[in-house]
Amino acid sequence: MKTSFIVVVVAALAFLSITALGRWRWQGMTQGLVDRVEAGRTPMGTTRFDAVELDGLPPVVQRYFRTVLPEGTPIITGASVEHKGGFNMGEAGDNWKPFTSRQRVVMRRPGFVWDARIAMLPGLTVNVHDAYVEGEGILHPAILGLFSLMELRGTGEMAQGELMRFFAEAAWYPTALLPSQGVQWTGLDEHSATATMSDGPLTLSLTFTFSADGLIDVVRAEARGRTVGGQIVMRPWEGRWSNYQMRDGMRIPVTGEVAWLLPPEEGGRKPYWRGTIADLTYDFATTATGK
Repeated sequence: MKTSFIVVVVAALAFLSITALGRWRWQGMTQGLVDRVEAGRTPMGTTRFDAVELDGLPPVVQRYFRTVLPEGTPIITGASVEHKGGFNMGEAGDNWKPFTSRQRVVMRRPGFVWDARIAMLPGLTVNVHDAYVEGEGILHPAILGLFSLMELRGTGEMAQGELMRFFAEAAWYPTALLPSQGVQWTGLDEHSATATMSDGPLTLSLTFTFSADGLIDVVRAEARGRTVGGQIVMRPWEGRWSNYQMRDGMRIPVTGEVAWLLPPEEGGRKPYWRGTIADLTYDFATTATGK
């Protein structure tokens, strides 16, 4: 009996040590990525929103900006976001697990680091880095932050997919969608428009659909790289944004769902991220140069 107790105690202490080591190692890796994103900052030419720059934009896009941005709103240069929600770990079916995450975002040069903790079992987490850093896309999940499940990095399809994520999430930092920030808008109909942005050699376009009250409802890409069995397969993809609230004078969505739009033989629409913003702070061009 005494021997069994000692074995349990030793095993528990070993697990706690591994967990602490993994947390320390992961935090260091996260900070390294964030430092790279921050080092890539470039000056913002415009510091405040001037409605004059909306002249010539499609009416549905003008309506959106007038709805979410008061005249004179400072241009957002960076943001720190905390999320909570569920992540679907099932590749074929559904296997939703709770997650919490922190995300650091810089608007120019565009980049972000998403640092998530997905609870697989009590006491067992998978840490995930999903990032766009200096033109490189990164996806790295690791059990307890120590044991890598995969590590994908690249400047081609991988980078394009991560830049799409940055672009689709810009509803959280709406000044990043202004023409003065390099976004070109083309109207499609009275409810939707195509937005195009570039970073280095990458240029991409997403379709934005707006609700009846003028807010971004759906953002869609016709082809984004989905990781299946360690390989990247191009599939349609969308983000749906809702529950708009006021943050620092701007209207932003605090709830979202992201899904792959798969063909029927692969299961059809497959949501894999559902989350809510738990906390959000901005850096503004008039008040901060970075952190």
